[in-house]
Amino acid sequence: MATATAMKSAFYTVNGIRLHVMEAGDPEGQPVLFLHGFPEHWYGWHKQIDYFAARNFRVIVPDQRGYNLSDKPGQVRAYELEQLTQDIVDLIAQLRLENTLLVGHDWGGIVSWHLATYHPELFGKIVIANVPHPAALRKKMPLKQFFKSWYIYFFQIPRLPEQLISRNNLSMLANSMLKTAVPGTFSAEDMSHYREAWSKGISPMINWYRAMLSSKLFKITASGKHQIRKPLLLIWGKQDAALSFELAPPSLDFCVNARLKTYEDATHWIHHEKLKVSMRIY
Repeated sequence: MATATAMKSAFYTVNGIRLHVMEAGDPEGQPVLFLHGFPEHWYGWHKQIDYFAARNFRVIVPDQRGYNLSDKPGQVRAYELEQLTQDIVDLIAQLRLENTLLVGHDWGGIVSWHLATYHPELFGKIVIANVPHPAALRKKMPLKQFFKSWYIYFFQIPRLPEQLISRNNLSMLANSMLKTAVPGTFSAEDMSHYREAWSKGISPMINWYRAMLSSKLFKITASGKHQIRKPLLLIWGKQDAALSFELAPPSLDFCVNARLKTYEDATHWIHHEKLKVSMRIY
């Protein structure tokens, strides 16, 4: 079983697409919205769903556009940050959420930084795991980050990434998760869930990266009215193979009320490895 909690699978039309959403917990409870990154989907938060639903939170976990059961627009520009953000703004409005606790990891964290900057009125608190503020990434990127980010450049090549990733039962994606996590983090059942989702389409997930340069990802402002004022917690596993820890402390410079919590023995997949961290975020 993916989760021990009773969940509802629903579809909502937002920003011109159908977004698949898993919901659990108390419909009248405080909302907590989880945003996954690459190459996960709603299942990446299944342990957190159990915990927060059991404590009477209203848990909302979408498959972001291009992933799993959500719509997969064909054009690269459909995955620009402005579209990804608007999906969530529309979802919050449709579900009539207030004082929402926003939790994002990886690309879900990038969307969360953008939401916290331009739509702060929608949230009570923000928690971001292992992804820096885009302005910190632009201004403070260390040399070694260029080497860690090799896959971003690889994904810019037309068609070839899809061809290679699709081979051998999607082993490239599976191995990328298994080899960069603490041993034993992901079970065979976990990888089965991921492979099933990946089989629905690889290009839409990669298009998030292809749309990076044309979107406002690196144009986000962080001064004056756009400085993040809502309480924000940045969690970072220092063994992250994809993102340098050097980007974490400068990310706090773009916030008024933020703190950084680090874990020496955690990786990019901290939300799987340090479950107790996720349990204390509220």
